[in-house]
Amino acid sequence: MATGADKAANPCHVGFMTTQDAAADSGANIHEFTVSELSMAVKRTVEQGFSYVRVRGELGRVSRPASGHVYLDLKDEKAVLNGVIWRGVASRLKIAPEQGLEVVCTGKLTTYPGQSRYQIVIEQMEPAGVGALMALLEERKKKLSAEGLFDDAHKQPLPFLPQVIGVVTSPTGAVIRDILHRLDDRFPRHVLLWPVLVQGEKAAAQIAEAIKGFNRIKKTDDVPRPDVLIVARGGGSIEDLWPFNEEVVVRAAFDSKIPLISAVGHETDTTLIDFAADRRAPTPTAAAEMAVPVRAELTGQVKDLDARLLRAQTRLFEDRQKHVASLSRGLPRLDDILALPSQRLDNAGERLNGSLRLYIEKRGSDLTRLGQVSARPLLDQIRFGAERLDTLGARLARAVDGQVTRAADRVVNLDKLLRSYSHQGVLDRGFALVMGDDDRVVRRADDLQSGDRVSLRFADGRQSAVIEGAASSAQKRPKKAKKTAKSGRAEQGSLFET
Repeated sequence: MATGADKAANPCHVGFMTTQDAAADSGANIHEFTVSELSMAVKRTVEQGFSYVRVRGELGRVSRPASGHVYLDLKDEKAVLNGVIWRGVASRLKIAPEQGLEVVCTGKLTTYPGQSRYQIVIEQMEPAGVGALMALLEERKKKLSAEGLFDDAHKQPLPFLPQVIGVVTSPTGAVIRDILHRLDDRFPRHVLLWPVLVQGEKAAAQIAEAIKGFNRIKKTDDVPRPDVLIVARGGGSIEDLWPFNEEVVVRAAFDSKIPLISAVGHETDTTLIDFAADRRAPTPTAAAEMAVPVRAELTGQVKDLDARLLRAQTRLFEDRQKHVASLSRGLPRLDDILALPSQRLDNAGERLNGSLRLYIEKRGSDLTRLGQVSARPLLDQIRFGAERLDTLGARLARAVDGQVTRAADRVVNLDKLLRSYSHQGVLDRGFALVMGDDDRVVRRADDLQSGDRVSLRFADGRQSAVIEGAASSAQKRPKKAKKTAKSGRAEQGSLFET
C-alpha cells in the first residue's frame, strides 16, 4: 500500500487510492493537487496505459473546421468515444471520414484537460470491412441514380477527332505515360494535363475541381479548351479508388459540358464516376483508344474512296464517249445534207433565167405591137412595163435571196452540229487519238503490246510513239482483223477515225 509520501512522489498512482487508505491517513497527510496537476497526472496515466489501441465503431458526428483537423465521434450501441485526426494525418487517410461508416481506428488515448474528457488521437483509419464500404457505396449509388445522374439521356457523344484532350490524373504515375503513348500510336493530339491526387482525403476535391476547371476554359482564352476529358487512375483496392465514389466527383462529372471518359482502375473495378461519365473505359489505355481513331485506317479509307471516285469518273467518261460515238454513226454526211438544198437552188436558178427571157420576149412583142398603134401610148406602155419589170425583178431577187439565206443558215447549223460531234472537238479539249500502224483507232490498252508503233493525233498535228512495258490486263486480247467490205459497200467509219 502506498503511503501519502509515496503518492506525492508518484502522482500517477493518485487515481488508485482506496477509501481505506484515505481513512487511514489523516487529512493533513493527503497531498493537495491543483486542478492542472491532477489533470496532467490523469493524462499521463491514460497515455501510458493506452499508448496504442485499435477501436472499432461507427462514425457519428464528423466535423471539419477551417484548421484542417477532423473531430468525430466513434460510437457503438452503448458508448461514445471522442476522436481527433490532426491535419497532417487527415491528408494521408485512404478513406474520408463520413457519418455512418463503420471503421477501425488506430491511435492512442489521451485526455483534454480543458473539458475533462478523454479522446482517441487517430493515426490510421480503415473501413471495418469491405462490406461496410460496399453498403455505403450501394446506398450512395441508389441516391444519385434516383436523382437522374446516371440516366443515358444525359450522355453526350464523343467527338470523332478531338483537337485537344484534357486528362485528369496523377502526373507521376504510369497512367499518363500509357495515355500519351497510345495517342501517339493512333493519332497524336494536343494533351492538357491537370495534375491531381488520385487517392487520399484531398483527392476527391482536387478531381472535382479539375473537371470544373477544364469546363471553365473558354474558346477565347490563351489555353485551348479540351474537346474531350479523360479521368484516369490505375488499379487498386476499394479504399484506394474511393475518391472516385465521392459525391462531389460524381456531380462534377455529370455537370461537365465537355464529353467525359472515365478510366478508373482495371476492367473489373467499378466506381460511381463510371455511371455518371459519358463513356466508361476499362483501362486508361482503352480510354485513349476511345478518344481518337487510328490515323492509318483513316488514310486507307481516304485512298480507297479516292480510287473508287476515279474509277467511277473513268466509267462515266467511257460511257459518254460510247454514246457520242453511237450518235455520230447515225448522223448523215454533210454532202447528203446539202445535196437536196443545192439541187433545189440550181433548179430555181434555171427556172429564173428562163422566166426572165420569156418575160422580156413577151414584153418586147407587146411594145412592138403598141408601137404600131401609137407613139404616145407606146411610150406609156413602155414606161409602165419597165416599172413593172423592175418591181417583179426586185420581188424575184428578194425571194431568191431569202431562199438562199435560209439554205445557207441551215447549212451553217448543220456544220456546227457536225463539228460538235466531230472528233476534232474532242482533240481541241486536250485529248489525243491513238492510232496503230494500220491507221486504225486503238481503243483499249490491251490492243497494244510492247514495241508497237503508234501515231498520236493531237488537235494541231501528229506525233509517233513506241509502246514500252506490258498491257495492264493479265491476259491480252488478240488484235481485231480488219473487216472486209460486203456486197460492194464500204465499211461505215467512226467519228474518231480519219
